[in-house]
Amino acid sequence: MNLNGIDHIELYVGDARQAAFYYCTAFGFRLRGQGGPETGLKGQRSLLLTQGDVRMVLTSPLVADHPAAEFVRRHGDGVAVIALEVDDAESAFGELVHAGAAAVSAPARYAEGDAVVTTAEVLGFGDITHRLVQRTGPRTEFLPGVFLMSATNDADDTGDAAPLLELIDHFAVCVPAGQLDSTVKHYEEVFGFSQIFEEYIEVGAQGMSSKVVQSPSKLITLTLIEPDTSRERGQIDDFLAWHGGAGVQHVAFTTDGITDTVRALAARGVRFANTPPTYYDALADRVPDLAVPVADLRDAGVLVDTDHWGQLLQIFTESMHVRRTLFLEIIERRGALTFGSGNIKALYEAKNRELVGGLR
Repeated sequence: MNLNGIDHIELYVGDARQAAFYYCTAFGFRLRGQGGPETGLKGQRSLLLTQGDVRMVLTSPLVADHPAAEFVRRHGDGVAVIALEVDDAESAFGELVHAGAAAVSAPARYAEGDAVVTTAEVLGFGDITHRLVQRTGPRTEFLPGVFLMSATNDADDTGDAAPLLELIDHFAVCVPAGQLDSTVKHYEEVFGFSQIFEEYIEVGAQGMSSKVVQSPSKLITLTLIEPDTSRERGQIDDFLAWHGGAGVQHVAFTTDGITDTVRALAARGVRFANTPPTYYDALADRVPDLAVPVADLRDAGVLVDTDHWGQLLQIFTESMHVRRTLFLEIIERRGALTFGSGNIKALYEAKNRELVGGLR
């Protein structure tokens, strides 16, 4: 079984059209297809957005008993499906179920002309499904015969402009306390992932444990996080409470030239998490030979971390959801292979310096 990468993600949302307008207007996605009852998608309306190598489906329920209705009721808008590209969906489905994955939907084939897509679904973590996707023929069709494809975008016709976001780098996943090791084991034993990184992170009186699992192709990465309930309550506890259990806290997208991307997104109305000005006072000492001048980083609010392989530049958006759950991360890798955990401590220390300075 070869897991070749992320084929697409699907978000369950209360109103797909409103969500699509936001993602297109604010983040530069383009509307490329849609489906609903008239195309064979029972009880739902789905819109396909694309940008760079990213495909994102937004699905809203049209009837009360559709799975998206229960998902949105329990969790609010959020990532419900992480679709994995495979060579043979039927074979992969059989292998995963034999290894212990819970089956969600059996293999189904969609064809129109030379385009053929086979899908099957198994449970991942929490209420998150992994859809296995096998594609042959023209890749311009998303789901032949079910999604009506369009070459135009009503929300944001940017022509041949370079994409702001290029591909999905990783998913940050929060799990309840006590479930981190079992989730890692599940992905190792069932999906064939490997654990590539682990650490315990202290943020003042708060604490959290994190382990990263990755597919053999290195193109599917989950950063799994659980709170330390013996310490003070923190943001991971808040996510789990507001989301109603395990789920995707944020999706990380790569970009080329992060400071320009952040300025472009900010001009479109995207709001980013604030970085204390004092963070940049110590940055040059913490990260020698910065890939981008401090002044540019400060202006854009971009964070920098370093590992044995290089530098990681990153920034987080504010959550766009009423429950303050799902948000996005924008990153640029300058050789770094890790995920910027050094910035958690640096931000905490910078915030402390800012507070102390304000008391003088």
